[in-house]
Amino acid sequence: MNLPIVLLGYMGCGKTKIGKSLSKNLNLKFVDLDHEIESIYSKNITHLFENFGEVRFREIEREVLIKILNKNDAFVLSLGGGTPCYFDNMEIIHKKTNYSFYINLNSKVLAERLYIRKSSRPLISSIESKEEMLNFINKHLFERNLFYMKANHIIYCDNTDVKKISQSIIEILEKNSF
Repeated sequence: MNLPIVLLGYMGCGKTKIGKSLSKNLNLKFVDLDHEIESIYSKNITHLFENFGEVRFREIEREVLIKILNKNDAFVLSLGGGTPCYFDNMEIIHKKTNYSFYINLNSKVLAERLYIRKSSRPLISSIESKEEMLNFINKHLFERNLFYMKANHIIYCDNTDVKKISQSIIEILEKNSF
């Protein structure tokens, strides 16, 4: 079957690590949407956000998403945290695959991970405390969960390592005759 596997979820949930693990185990190409955007525009995501603004960035993101999904090939695609929440991106994904996975991670774990790496993330770089980070993430998850929950499959991965999460996804794929 030549359908892509699409991983979505909040920033810091492990989409890239899980995607690389899946692609290795399934012998499929791994594609990171943010890296594809950076490659096309020769600028990092932070720079694009700052120079174009969020609305234009989201338009660019959608254009690149469509371009990737139109390849009609099997691959593992990791989305940016906000990708599912804009325009009709989830509908576009569902037209191309039945294998979208929401990598659902507890907000406290996300806050711990992201606080350490906040300088490389434009949406959270100015957050000053771990408590503020947790509040920001909880608010964002409240807004974004409506979109994330549209995924075909939800993977709850609190206190689970990448290998186990990848194996859970592979088991779902095998049950669905991937």
